[in-house]
Amino acid sequence: MIRVLIAFAFLVTALAAPAQAQIGIDIGIHLPGPPALFVVQGSPVYYAPGAPANVFFYAHQYWVFTDGWYVGPTWNGPWALVEPQYVPQPLLQMPVAYYPVPPPHWREWRREGPPRWESHSGREWREEAHEREWREHEEHWGRGCPPGLARQGRC
Repeated sequence: MIRVLIAFAFLVTALAAPAQAQIGIDIGIHLPGPPALFVVQGSPVYYAPGAPANVFFYAHQYWVFTDGWYVGPTWNGPWALVEPQYVPQPLLQMPVAYYPVPPPHWREWRREGPPRWESHSGREWREEAHEREWREHEEHWGRGCPPGLARQGRC
């Protein structure tokens, strides 16, 4: 009887928890090794200009933007889909120029500004202590590398 009650309590808890991510998704991006990362000037975010996708590194996690945002603990996943409202603001503020593979409709947008995300994007994100520590640490790092120079291997 106790096992049934524990199983029931576990089921109720699992169903009541909000689903923020689907884990272990194959996003079709298979990097041959860790990508070269460059810090985005004035930001705690790194980007991978040589990657075949929009790969970023922020707060000890890899982030990929394709048809949505995905997060993983390493450069090869496992990937979890992140709902737009939970994407960290520093990622959403990255200028279009830092996306090596921007969606076609972004071509009409200013490269110096961020993409035009939907109004609910990033609303539920709250900077965690480990992200704040990461940001404060990163603020003391290098100047960064502009997208054009990074793609040419000049940084």
